[in-house]
Amino acid sequence: MVRPSTMADRVRVKALMPPGHVRAPAYLRGKTGVIERRLGAFGNPEQLAYGHEAEQKQLVRVRFTMEELWGDVAEAPKDTVDAEIYEHWLEKA
Repeated sequence: MVRPSTMADRVRVKALMPPGHVRAPAYLRGKTGVIERRLGAFGNPEQLAYGHEAEQKQLVRVRFTMEELWGDVAEAPKDTVDAEIYEHWLEKA
């Protein structure tokens, strides 16, 4: 888990493929982006999905370039996509 200290910190989405209900899109796993902003703490939806008591997890908005996501086939490499990802899916890049 990463605790970014400032916005624009570079982070990587963990490249895990666990079974079950997870909240990190597969196409973002292993990709690097920058923290756009922190959104606050919420109940962990991965625990809530199974009816468990949920720990509070920080939700973070991460900005990725199309070049990072799609490589040489990106039509507009400098365009960006923002995704809201729970902090336990992120590591420092």
